[in-house]
Amino acid sequence: MLRALARLTLLLVLAASVAGTGFTLWRIASDPLLAPFRFAAADEIRAATDRMLAESATPERMTELLTARLAESPRNWLALDALTDLVAERAIPLPEGLPEEIAAAREADYSYLSQAASCAACAYDPAQCSLSQVMICQAPIALTPIGDIAGVARAGADYASGEEVDQIDLALSLVGLGATAAVLASGGGSTVVKAGAGLAKVARKMGRLSPRLVEMAVDSLRLGVDWGRLPGARSLDDLRAVVRADAFAPLTSTLTDLERLRGATDATTALHLLPLVDDAGDARRLALSAEALGPKIVGRAEVLGKARLFRATLRVTETVWGLFSALAGLALSIAGLAGHAVQSALLRGLRRRAR
Repeated sequence: MLRALARLTLLLVLAASVAGTGFTLWRIASDPLLAPFRFAAADEIRAATDRMLAESATPERMTELLTARLAESPRNWLALDALTDLVAERAIPLPEGLPEEIAAAREADYSYLSQAASCAACAYDPAQCSLSQVMICQAPIALTPIGDIAGVARAGADYASGEEVDQIDLALSLVGLGATAAVLASGGGSTVVKAGAGLAKVARKMGRLSPRLVEMAVDSLRLGVDWGRLPGARSLDDLRAVVRADAFAPLTSTLTDLERLRGATDATTALHLLPLVDDAGDARRLALSAEALGPKIVGRAEVLGKARLFRATLRVTETVWGLFSALAGLALSIAGLAGHAVQSALLRGLRRRAR
């Protein structure tokens, strides 16, 4: 009688666990709002990155990062300053002589002769620009419709003459002009999209766009441009007939969050962090990190890297915890039934032997 009651109880628990698991999976599948993860709040992101830094920002790690940045040419003083600020913030001891080496490098790079020579190199080749110089030498054109108009006109002429078209520049120019004409405006608004496209054009000249972001731009161009009409586009009205806005939606969404990143920090910081962005999800997480951390995001990104920084922006939702609870109950119920079955079999065997 007791064994039958125990078996019935275990069966009922198993049935309830199966029903709970199935119901939770059905809710997740049928309701897009019940995502397994949610974006963390600003205070959660700050707390998470502080915990990670407590483990990662060791004297050895900071010395390695500072030494590597000092060896670059041109030196990235945005990253160097962020790392030295982090060292001071957390009172991390450095090897003897390293602070003096950093000071000497700063004095050399900011001398009058060094600035004049590097500015000339930047004007000739944007890839040689430092992050601070590029905002002076290249951004004034790239961030205005002038650069977009020139990019579209240049691509149209190259296509008509059979020359190779710079597809990345054309894609970003079309997004910039399309936003200006409200053809490609996203939820963030045309001004935001235009600013993000301009920032990406500067980053592209410096070689700071990730391969996947470049691929996204090429795909947008391949699917969203009527190449036959491109050479004849002479106005913003003509642009409407050339561009399919839906094909550019992933790119415009990404560029919108790039402008959020710039708004939370500054253009130089956004250019520095752009290589971390592969898609719209990366751009969203990076923007959230910047809004939570402000200027401190550079030092955190240097030490933690992309994967750990982005991990700090996500939290498991209550839906997932409910699913885990249901699965745990299901596993315990199955284990209980299996144990009960084994126990019954052993008892039956002992009885047969006793007889």
